[in-house]
Amino acid sequence: MPKESAGLLLFRRRDGLEVFLAHPGGPFWARKDEHAWSIPKGELDDGEDALTAARREFAEETGLSVEGDFRALPPCKPPGGKVVRAFAVEGDADPASVKSNLFELEWPPRSGRRQQFPEVDRAAWFPLATARQKIHKGQLPLLDALERLLATPSRSAH
Repeated sequence: MPKESAGLLLFRRRDGLEVFLAHPGGPFWARKDEHAWSIPKGELDDGEDALTAARREFAEETGLSVEGDFRALPPCKPPGGKVVRAFAVEGDADPASVKSNLFELEWPPRSGRRQQFPEVDRAAWFPLATARQKIHKGQLPLLDALERLLATPSRSAH
């Protein structure tokens, strides 16, 4: 079985549709921008429910929690990566208040020095067209799925 990760695709409607993306921390990503951003996500623990994992990972990577109507998007599989299970949820978040958990890495390589880096070094809201240039190419299907989801009239009674 391929490893799975789960995350939240937070969106809001301002002058159009905007999505909340996170930029990975650490030295490898420091100078990368185009197709480097991601939905906040992480690996599922054994037997863990995907939505539970998505909410946990969002909180760990951003320091924020989100409530709302979580809607499953079709899973996507980035090349050479894990299956990504994402849930769209409408809401708002302040990118300036993002505070990520840390990971440890030997840096510089083969130096014997261990350093800590944030999993996410920043987050931002992007209009959908810009998000398509920022998000990791393997996660582009999530933006397409969100557009389809929002174009379909809701079946819930209001």
